Amino acid sequence: MNRFKCLVLAAAVAEVCFTATAPRAEAQVSIDIGAEPGCPYGYYDYAPYACAPYGYYGPEWFADGIFVGAGPWFHGPEHFRGHVDGRFDVQRGYRGRVPNRGDDREPSKRLDQIDHFRGNEMHDGRGNVDGVGHVGGGGHSGGGGHPGGGRR
Repeated sequence: MNRFKCLVLAAAVAEVCFTATAPRAEAQVSIDIGAEPGCPYGYYDYAPYACAPYGYYGPEWFADGIFVGAGPWFHGPEHFRGHVDGRFDVQRGYRGRVPNRGDDREPSKRLDQIDHFRGNEMHDGRGNVDGVGHVGGGGHSGGGGHPGGGRR
């Protein structure tokens, strides 16, 4: 019986020694989303963050002509909510012109007062849909734009 106890004790000591000297592997998670897309009228709030067409975002998404961002690059107010027009979403069948990254804005297309804008959804800056069915009106200003979008 003493031999068995000695064998168990030796095995336990060996286990402790091997565990103490084993190299530690540290798990690392790295996500590199790169630079914010350079789109003239903003970009969709879901990957791969393609450029959104003029009319997708309401005026409250722009501050002094600059898009407040969406998704991982959102840099607007914490509790921001703004109108979007889902009919301009390519994931929902929109087949019209979509600008490319790096395209210049057309001078006739104002961002502070989007002609005939009809937002039908509210989104926060992180890509979450909030309050489907809103048409015009409501919402919080993104700073610099007209609050609530709406038809003009």
